[in-house]
Amino acid sequence: MNTGLNCAVIDQVAQKLGCTIAINEPLAPRTTFRIGGPACRLVAVSTSAQLSDILYAAQKEEIPWFVLGKGSNLLVGDRGFPGLVICLEGDFKRVNLLSDGRTLQAGAAASLATVCAAAREYGLTGMEFAWGIPASVGGALYMNAGAYGGEMKDVAVTVSHIDGQGRPGQFSGDDLSFSYRCSRYADSSAVITAGYFRLTPGASEEIAVKMDELMSRRKEKQPYDMPSAGSTFKRPKTGYAAALIDQCGLKGVRVGGAQVSEKHGGFIVNTGGATCKDVLALIEKVQTVVLQKTGIELEPEVRVIGEL
Repeated sequence: MNTGLNCAVIDQVAQKLGCTIAINEPLAPRTTFRIGGPACRLVAVSTSAQLSDILYAAQKEEIPWFVLGKGSNLLVGDRGFPGLVICLEGDFKRVNLLSDGRTLQAGAAASLATVCAAAREYGLTGMEFAWGIPASVGGALYMNAGAYGGEMKDVAVTVSHIDGQGRPGQFSGDDLSFSYRCSRYADSSAVITAGYFRLTPGASEEIAVKMDELMSRRKEKQPYDMPSAGSTFKRPKTGYAAALIDQCGLKGVRVGGAQVSEKHGGFIVNTGGATCKDVLALIEKVQTVVLQKTGIELEPEVRVIGEL
């Protein structure tokens, strides 16, 4: 991918910092949808200092960038991303129990599964709802991920970040502006680096039972065996997206390799070879039919990046 951007500066900075660099790196294998073209540059950073310098260089050279976590809730354009993709490694994957015995500090690249397992090990309850959400800490905080009656806003007390110019900072409490599938970071150039989760002491055995129960419910109701980006649409003000889609007879409807899941109408799945255009066309089709038949407008939850 030749974007005309001055990626040579990023190459030089990354090499000087000892970061791993990949050129024209395919992004499809790095997303749960298994869809998307290559990134002009993909750089893996392991420390806050590396991240700060990379962000400063990208901002100075006006190079578009985004941070890629687990690649869930994400749809990458078929032509890829004409800029810099940053992956967090090393320090950003650490999970620690703080001295108060009830707060977990988790790096942005740590998976929610790792955090939930740590909470269970330490006998801390409150994170069970997140067991099975295929997201990193950073991505989950960014969109206030939630399920089964719980959300990140219920347990996150502080979030650390580095802004688009490479400066560290953090927000706490109401300053995080959590709302349904949104946070203060949704309209910000800051990169989340860590989250602090304050939990409640509990019995590890009971926590494990609840985690297993929720995982069983997920596997029973959701298309775990097929590539997707999770729930495709946000919950509307009236009703539920999956129920509305089912009501409109849209389960199983396809555009190319993209299909409304026959198991759960709220999911669009990749049946094999689906393109970004297929998914977007199917999303539009579902929105149109649901609006015509119910008068309710569905809003996509999936984040789209890159060139179509």
